[in-house]
Amino acid sequence: MTTTEPPIEPPAAQASTRRAWLREHSELGVCVMLLALGAVVLTDALTMDVALTQRGPVGPRTVPVAVGTGLLVVAVLLAVDVLRGGRGEAEGGEDIDLSEPADWRTVLLLAGVFLATAVLIEPVGFPVAGALLFWGAAYALGSRAFHRDPLIAAGLSLVTYAVFNNLLGVPLPGGPLMGVL
Repeated sequence: MTTTEPPIEPPAAQASTRRAWLREHSELGVCVMLLALGAVVLTDALTMDVALTQRGPVGPRTVPVAVGTGLLVVAVLLAVDVLRGGRGEAEGGEDIDLSEPADWRTVLLLAGVFLATAVLIEPVGFPVAGALLFWGAAYALGSRAFHRDPLIAAGLSLVTYAVFNNLLGVPLPGGPLMGVL
């Protein structure tokens, strides 16, 4: 009696097969992220020192434990669904052509605008840094209304500053202009 062994695939074919499997099961990445996030939330909640603050059966750990447990359950259920062949449906209104390359210019412009806002928010204050953020994001995303965009950005930034600083009581850095206004 002779046994026949299956043919051995070359390493390139194995890598190609593995990539194809990973591409078909890409939702498993979301499962891993949800699992990690749930573990972090549960670990943080269970190591919380609440000896003096809890008065009754429902304490400060209740919601984080529920959220962390929910994240773990959703991660496991999603992984089971994906491994059984389930796939997320594409959004009906989605207009992205996945065969086109990424627009790195826009991504880099937005990253630069966010970085500039983070650097400038303390020295120039939120109203100026926020206006630059709003105007820069509009420019990076394609708006070229140079007469209108800076005015809208300034108005949005001032309204946001006033709502957070004055109405909600969340102090934002005002910068040198707040002494004038």
